[in-house]
Amino acid sequence: MPISDADVTARLSELGLELPPPPQALAAYVPCVVHGGIAWVAGQIPMLDGTPVSPGIVGDGVEPEDAAAAAARAALQSLSVLRAELGSFDAIERIMQVSVFVASTPGFTGHPQVANGASELLVDVLGDDGRHARAAVGVPSLPLGSCVEVAVTAAVRG
Repeated sequence: MPISDADVTARLSELGLELPPPPQALAAYVPCVVHGGIAWVAGQIPMLDGTPVSPGIVGDGVEPEDAAAAAARAALQSLSVLRAELGSFDAIERIMQVSVFVASTPGFTGHPQVANGASELLVDVLGDDGRHARAAVGVPSLPLGSCVEVAVTAAVRG
C-alpha cells in the first residue's frame, strides 16, 4: 500500500509524535535535493526549541539510549524536510538509505544501537516502506556539539 499523507499523519498521532517545522539550513546547503526520483535530505542534527538534543559524546557523558532518542528526533525532522520539499508524504515511495553519524569515544562500539533510534522511528511511521539500508559511523565530533546526525535518502514518485 503506498505511503499517504493521511496515513502518516494518523500514525504520527497514534505514536504521540508531532511533526516539527522543517529545520532551516545552518550553512551553505539546502535541506533537501530532489532529482531523478530520489530525495536526499541533508544531515539532521536533532533540535528542540533551537537547542541540540542530548549534546556531547556518546560514551563520555551521553548515554546510548539518549543518543538513540536523539537519532529518532533527527529522523522525524528528516520526515518534516521531505514533506516540506515534496508537498506531501504521498510523494514518498520508500526510504532507501539512512546514514547515522555518532559522536563517540574511540572505544564505543554501540553505533548500531544508537542508529536504531532513527531506523525504528522510520519503520514505526512508514511501515515496510520505512525499511532501509543503513550506515552507522562513529566520529569524534559533530556540528553544534550534537551526539548524532542523520541523513536520509528516499525514492519519490514522479
